[in-house]
Amino acid sequence: MELRARGWWLLCVAAALVACARGDPASKSRSCSEVRQIYGAKGFSLSDVPQAEISGEHLRICPQGYTCCTSEMEENLANRSRTELETALRDSSRTLQATLATQLHSIDGHFQSLLNDSERSLQEAFPDAFGELYAQNARAFRDLYAELRLYYRGANLHLEETLAEFWARLLERLFRQLHPQLLLPEDYLDCLGKQAEALRPFGEAPRELRLRATRAFVAARSFVQGLGVASEVVRKVAQVPLGPECSRAVMKLVYCAHCLGVPGARPCPGYCRNVLKGCLANQADLDAEWRNLLDSMVLITDKFWGPSGAENVIGSVHLWLAEAISALQDNRDTLTAKVIQGCGNPRVSPQGPGPEEKRRGGKLALQEKPPTGTLEKLVSEAKAQLRDIQDFWISLPGTLCSEKMAMSSASDDRCWNGMAKGRYLPEVMGDGLANQINNPEVEVDITKPDMTIRQQIMQLKIMTNRLRGAYGGNDVDFQDASDDSSGSGSGGGCPDDICGRRVSKTRSSSHTPLTHALPGLSEQEGQKTSAASCPQPQALLLLLLVPVFAAARPRWR
Repeated sequence: MELRARGWWLLCVAAALVACARGDPASKSRSCSEVRQIYGAKGFSLSDVPQAEISGEHLRICPQGYTCCTSEMEENLANRSRTELETALRDSSRTLQATLATQLHSIDGHFQSLLNDSERSLQEAFPDAFGELYAQNARAFRDLYAELRLYYRGANLHLEETLAEFWARLLERLFRQLHPQLLLPEDYLDCLGKQAEALRPFGEAPRELRLRATRAFVAARSFVQGLGVASEVVRKVAQVPLGPECSRAVMKLVYCAHCLGVPGARPCPGYCRNVLKGCLANQADLDAEWRNLLDSMVLITDKFWGPSGAENVIGSVHLWLAEAISALQDNRDTLTAKVIQGCGNPRVSPQGPGPEEKRRGGKLALQEKPPTGTLEKLVSEAKAQLRDIQDFWISLPGTLCSEKMAMSSASDDRCWNGMAKGRYLPEVMGDGLANQINNPEVEVDITKPDMTIRQQIMQLKIMTNRLRGAYGGNDVDFQDASDDSSGSGSGGGCPDDICGRRVSKTRSSSHTPLTHALPGLSEQEGQKTSAASCPQPQALLLLLLVPVFAAARPRWR
């Protein structure tokens, strides 16, 4: 009797274990109640959810054991899991874009304020210091600052040519003002222009401004441009859709545990990482060029400091202009004698000598403003944040697993491994597309990289090459990056009829194409030439890779 009782007890235990293993409806009806709560919280109809577990032969993604999910539930949850991952990716991208936008607006605004303050100082000091020599040429100085702004904001101007043209026109006009009694026809002024380099009527100021301004402006605009390109890359990559194999793997990762009646089991760490490394394999391939870009941006900030640095030069343009006009006044008689010696005696006006410009006494006292420390603080913050986001692309799977996927804190018998509660045994894959060939969770075709992401990798390479050129002081041609196959900044990769020709030195009116324009610069804004009318950049409405045409460049004589 005792032996028979013991046998019956063992039979009952065995039956209970079998029922548990099979997922007997009676043993798991509670689990379906939990699934009902979760499914309803997602906004789906509870009429889809069975009261108790059913056979799972209909399942196409989750393991086909006894289940609390119908085919319709599985499809709804698969779509929801894809949407949730895409939302998480967009949120991460928006956070990064906001970081880059904050740095762009702060540093771009500071550089523009330096140039605006320089023009404001000129407008306040020059009328009293130079009288009619300035008053009759005020437009020339406004136009120069307008073109400096266009150049900074990405216009396809050659800065050295722009400055050379400015000095040539200014010399012609000032020479006329200094000698109103003389008839100076076009051929005489052309002769004057040809001798200008040897005569150096403005002293050393034009040469100093040319050398320093080219390096300073190209360093400033390339750094700000780098921030814009980085933000645009993030925006475009965030729009890349998830593939069907990824969608299946994410459903299995997030919701199949609910369907199998173990909603409390969180994904094992290795399992979650393998799924997202497979889903984001193409994004991880951005890592190398992303790091190169950020490193180059940190490096170019070295060119912001010192006597020839961007901060000092951009804020001191008016000082070189003042020095130049003072030199012309001081050397007026010597200059006139040399011009007559080289170009001949001009005819005197039959109407007699006009009112001669009175020479102002004293020297113009303009002091170079010491750095306020604002730029140093902004750049220090930007460099710290650029270092923080260097590993953004390869850290994205781990970040999403920790913050969005409710990943288990440890890989043990209690986490979800894709099939049941239990340890996850496969190794975690490396980063990037090539390393996913043996990914156990996501079937990835490593021979078909995503073309949108490949294009963004090319944009990063091109911008990095331009930053490296800017570090060497080269006048980088910010042409349309999508047509620049060389990335050298030489302009050889983009036809003139597409990218726009460099601004000619001819005196006819022409349009200045804006390539890789900085944020917020429209054609209307290009016509605004005063410091007061120069707007601050707007929110990242960049369209960085599309040429925008600014207003016609002003010509004056």
